[in-house]
Amino acid sequence: MAFLSSLNISGSALTAQRYRMDLITQNLANIDTTRTSEGGPYKRQMAVFTEQKLDFDHILTNTVGGGVKVTEVIESDAEFRRVYDPTNPEADETGYVTYSNVDSTEEQVDLLAAYNSYQANLTALNVIKAMAMKGLEIGN
Repeated sequence: MAFLSSLNISGSALTAQRYRMDLITQNLANIDTTRTSEGGPYKRQMAVFTEQKLDFDHILTNTVGGGVKVTEVIESDAEFRRVYDPTNPEADETGYVTYSNVDSTEEQVDLLAAYNSYQANLTALNVIKAMAMKGLEIGN
């Protein structure tokens, strides 16, 4: 059972970090978006992770538990960027254009952290796989 839980924990972390990286790339793609279908500039989106508990009931019923999951995507409440550009068709009456609240440096740091976490979980998954293969070799 611990073997399957280990696979589930690493697998769920890979899925969650991949989703986080997808959100980050979406944020970077929309860094200069001034108008969305909801109206107003694009708002930075962030994933919220929640622990999937591995408790005694899961162990007794042989259901796989443990790991992490994305429970919601929240929008940042940071201020929007305002740039003076009176020639832009999106400019307001004072000549300012309101851009998204996405900061490219912050996104790149988050992307690096998500990538490192993804790689660490991939390494853990490979170690689990190698242990399983060695276990199968014992019987031969």
